Amino acid sequence: MAKRLRLGLCLTLGFTTACQNAGGLSTSDDGLFAPTGSYDLEESVDGLIVGHRLMEAGEYELALKAYQRAAGQQGFNVDTLSAIGSANLRLGRLGQAETDLRGATDLDQASPAAWNNLGVVLMERGNSGEAEQVFQLAFALDSGQSDSIRDNLRLAIAKNQIPDYDDSNNEEFELVRRGYGEYLLLSTP
Repeated sequence: MAKRLRLGLCLTLGFTTACQNAGGLSTSDDGLFAPTGSYDLEESVDGLIVGHRLMEAGEYELALKAYQRAAGQQGFNVDTLSAIGSANLRLGRLGQAETDLRGATDLDQASPAAWNNLGVVLMERGNSGEAEQVFQLAFALDSGQSDSIRDNLRLAIAKNQIPDYDDSNNEEFELVRRGYGEYLLLSTP
């Protein structure tokens, strides 16, 4: 009998303790659920800056998502489209990159970085004649200030002047990021 009484008392005390509010599944601010709050756009980090840092780190897919978030906040402008196109370029999505960069150049025909990046895509797609014209335009818009655009133009001209140019010339083109939204097309023997 004493054993039963002790067991009943333990169950009663255990039940009472378990039913007390210990902060478990409550809806208070310090509960189990994520805190509620408002999203303050002014305090958030610019998606373009986040994307640029991710591009530098080689995280191109994450950079693309950050650029797309920036486009959702800022709209599709020359900066967001150029950034999205650059990320697609690094991911090897050349058709999409060309579409994005053509859209960027349509929005701002005076953006040397957008024209340069479009030229890089055209070189990668084998359209070296059009790429040369695009690099010339980018070089003119930049007033010859950017070494990377000048080097890209030189490579495009050289490729177009070699009549029998093919892959057996042991010259490969490599994309290298230079600054924000610019790429340099380097040749390695």
